[in-house]
Amino acid sequence: MKFPGLAASFFRHGSNALLVAGSAALAAAALAGRVAMPPWAIALGALLFSASEYSTHRFLLHARPVRSAFVRRLQHRLHYDHHVEPARLDLLFLPPWFVLPALAIFTAIYAAVWRDSGIVAGVVLGNLLGLLYYEWVHYVAHVAFVPFTPFGRWIKKYHLWHHFKNERLWFGVTNPVLDHLWRTYADVAAAGRSATTRVLFK
Repeated sequence: MKFPGLAASFFRHGSNALLVAGSAALAAAALAGRVAMPPWAIALGALLFSASEYSTHRFLLHARPVRSAFVRRLQHRLHYDHHVEPARLDLLFLPPWFVLPALAIFTAIYAAVWRDSGIVAGVVLGNLLGLLYYEWVHYVAHVAFVPFTPFGRWIKKYHLWHHFKNERLWFGVTNPVLDHLWRTYADVAAAGRSATTRVLFK
């Protein structure tokens, strides 16, 4: 797949177009002087998202099935079915009905903590940029595209180990830092092959 087609396909799915629009709106507000966003707030927002990337993937998306049929359907749509069909783009990205309420909840939390519109806007922008980067890296890992950089090629392999070698390891998507910290990183040659990478909890 060539890069122009890759990018066009990316923006047609999930919440990606909304993430770009929201990021652009916040950046434009800052550039126009309507809100003063400290650079540290944007960096903090990106860092908070990076930490949540690992914890959400490991503890929420890989949580055991619950009894509620409604919640089980959400678990399948948000992650279980992605393991069954890793190449399906409609299952790859987070849907707007999940992203928008989550963003509203986190914005309310940030507002309660800082009570400063510029800081809150900066942290939210960092969250949006972090999520957009996550969705891009996750997308590239699952489509027929060879990343340009050695790190990009390695991070693609790293995520695919989670899907095709052992779903109990390698929960990071954009970086392996928390996998190393929480000991869910392993040498791929030494890691045991799981029989449940495709159908979780069978």
